[in-house]
Amino acid sequence: MEELKVHLAPIPIHIVTEASQLPCAFLEPSPERQLVIGFDCEGVDLARYGRLCIMQLAFEDAVYLVDAVEGGHLLMQACKPALESVYVTKVVHDCKRDSEALYFQYGIKLNNVVDTQIAYSLIEEQEGRKWAPDEYISFVGLLADPRYCGVSYAEKEEVRTLLREDPKFWEHRPLTYMMKKTAADDVRFLLHIYNKMIEKLELHSLWQLAVRGSLYCRCFCVNDNDCNDWPPLPPIPDNLIIEGQTLEEEILQSVDVPVGNMGRVIGKKGASILSIKKSGKAEIFFGGQKGPPDKIFIIGAAKEVQKAAAIIRGKML
Repeated sequence: MEELKVHLAPIPIHIVTEASQLPCAFLEPSPERQLVIGFDCEGVDLARYGRLCIMQLAFEDAVYLVDAVEGGHLLMQACKPALESVYVTKVVHDCKRDSEALYFQYGIKLNNVVDTQIAYSLIEEQEGRKWAPDEYISFVGLLADPRYCGVSYAEKEEVRTLLREDPKFWEHRPLTYMMKKTAADDVRFLLHIYNKMIEKLELHSLWQLAVRGSLYCRCFCVNDNDCNDWPPLPPIPDNLIIEGQTLEEEILQSVDVPVGNMGRVIGKKGASILSIKKSGKAEIFFGGQKGPPDKIFIIGAAKEVQKAAAIIRGKML
């Protein structure tokens, strides 16, 4: 309880418009000064075609709000080495759209993430809960869980209302008190949650967390070269093979959907795609309105992914 009180205490929030305002250990990642930071992004229609406005970085002693609107391309490029570095662990909740925005707007390949949404599901499976499609913990739900944080985030709904009324909310300058507080609250508890989760994760789950985090990062970033220019995926650790663990390679596969065929794949009220998801343990994602609208992305063990892809292609015949 004392540990949580520390994390509930006020924490300095720094607005960053120039790279020199960021910690040197972040700007110049090295094996001697490895970091674990909380990470998130805010923006307008945050994806490839939207606009990334703020990038939040939570350190143990402060939160830095990297202002991409004011600092622009130069500031974001200064952050690129750390965002791509294996020496800086980025703790984030559902990194897919953040990674997509960074990649298409700034050419940054987000790497070495610990995605708390993935970690939560892996811990639930460890503890005997049966896997079910689309059962993803929300960030508000994760914060409220007493096993990891036990903090209410009622203000989040107020911000959602403001975003519905003003979709360009995160573009406005100067940053208001509510904008700064909301952005900081989205990352300030992530390191506390990370420490709680790492204690619970078994060795094979830690490997799956690393691999799926990497696949989530490149999910909506798939291009003509199938992300071959991205860092290699974490290999299966030798100690897991020695212990006789039956771990299968995990992959990301995209399926192109010709114009007019997406409805056949999804089915009436989503019945078709739900049956596909229930037929195995692959995760299936759609680009949707944010794009790309003509692709379906599948993540999971290789056999499960190939099975789901085959069924989807069959729906289009």
